[in-house]
Amino acid sequence: MHVSIENLGSLGRKLTVRFPAQRLEDTVRSRVQEMGRTAHLKGFRPGKVPAKVIEQRFGAQIRGEALSEMIGSSFQEAVSQEKLRPAAQPQIATTGHAENGEIQYTATFEVLPEIGKIDVSGLQIVKPVAHVEETDVDRMLETLRLQRRTWSTVERGAQTGDMAQFEYSAQGDGFRHPEDGVDHMATIMGSGAYSKELEEQIIGRKAGEEFSAHIDFPSTMRVPALAGTSAEVSVKIVGVKEPHLPTIDDDFIATFGMAAGGLAKFREDVRANLERELASALMSRLKIATIDKLIDAYPELEVPQAMVENEAQLLARRSGAQSQQATEAYLAQARRRVVAGLLIGELAHQNDIHLDSRRISDALATIASTYEEPAQVIELYKRDPQLMNALQNRVMEEQVVEWITAHAQHSEQTLSFNEVMRPGGA
Repeated sequence: MHVSIENLGSLGRKLTVRFPAQRLEDTVRSRVQEMGRTAHLKGFRPGKVPAKVIEQRFGAQIRGEALSEMIGSSFQEAVSQEKLRPAAQPQIATTGHAENGEIQYTATFEVLPEIGKIDVSGLQIVKPVAHVEETDVDRMLETLRLQRRTWSTVERGAQTGDMAQFEYSAQGDGFRHPEDGVDHMATIMGSGAYSKELEEQIIGRKAGEEFSAHIDFPSTMRVPALAGTSAEVSVKIVGVKEPHLPTIDDDFIATFGMAAGGLAKFREDVRANLERELASALMSRLKIATIDKLIDAYPELEVPQAMVENEAQLLARRSGAQSQQATEAYLAQARRRVVAGLLIGELAHQNDIHLDSRRISDALATIASTYEEPAQVIELYKRDPQLMNALQNRVMEEQVVEWITAHAQHSEQTLSFNEVMRPGGA
C-alpha cells in the first residue's frame, strides 16, 4: 500500500492511497465461491450454484461491498501509519477501477488540532457551595401537601389561594380574543400565573358575578395573543373553589410508597432527595462556569469545521428546526461546544484522568431512583449504547471539571438551597 499526504490548510488533509488490485479480485472471487455454496436460487440445487451465475446476479454488489471494506480498512491503516487523528468521516473519491495493477482513492478530511500542554493554573474559578437546611425540608413538605390538595366549591367571594373559574373576552387595539365567543380559564388567586391585575379584580367576587376592567397583560402571558397587550376585558365568574391541604400522617406518607417509618423517616427521605438534587445543581453550575473559563482561555483555537457544522445541525434538530438558516444560527454555540469537548478530552489525556466506573454506577443509580421502576431504567441504559455513552461523557466532564477546580485558583461562594435551585428567585 502506498500513501501520500497533501495539506489543505492547517487542519485539512488529503490522502491518496493505492493498493494492489489483485487484493480486491481475490476477495471478490472468494466471496463469489462462498455464496455459490450457500445461495438458494430457483433452478439450482443448494450449494451447486455456478460461480458464473453468482457473478452475473450479485457480482456488482459483492464487488462494491468488498471495495468499500478495503477502502475502510486501508484508510485506518494509513492514518495510523501517518499518525493522523481524523476529526470526522472522510470524503472518499475513487473510480474503483484498476490502473497499472493498482486501485487508487483519495480521502479528504480534517484532523484534530494539536493543542499542546494545557495550563489551568491561571483560571479563576468560583465554586458554589450550599447545604440543605431543615427549613428547606419544611418547604418541600409544604409543596408536597400543595401537590395533593383537593378542591371544594364555595359560595363566597374568591380569596387568595382559591381557584377561580371564569370565562372572558378581551377587546384591544385592532384585536379581539377570542375572535368569537369567550375563552375559559381557571387560575389560583395570588399565583400571578395568568395576570396579577386580573386576579386582583377577581378577588372578592362570587360565582355568577360579571364585570369589565382595563387590563395590561404581562409579556409572559400564557395566551400569545394577549402577551404584552392592553385590553378591555369582560369577565364572568363561573365558580370559586377553596383548597384543602392533607395532614402529613401515615396515609399521606403512604401515597409516596412508604409503608413504615413515620414522619421522621419521611423527612429523611425528603432530605436525601433534596441533597441529591442540590448536588446535581451545584455540579451543573460549577461545570458551566468552569468550562466557560476554559473555552475563553483558548479564543484562537482552530477547530474542524465539520465538527462545528455537525454539532450545529444536532442543536437545530433538538430545537425542532431543520433548515439551513436554523443550523447557521447555532454555529457560534456549536463552536464553543466543540472547543469544550476537545479541551476536556485533551485534559483527560494529558493528566491520565480515567472514567471512574464507581461514579458511573452512582450516577446511573441516581437517575434510576427518580423512576418507579429503577431496575428497568438501569437495564435500559445498559442495553442502549447511546444512553450509556451520554452518561459516560457527562461523568468524564464532571471528573475533568473537578480536576480543573483543584488545580486552578478557586474560591467558594456560599448560597442557599433556593438560590441554587431557583436562580433569580423564580
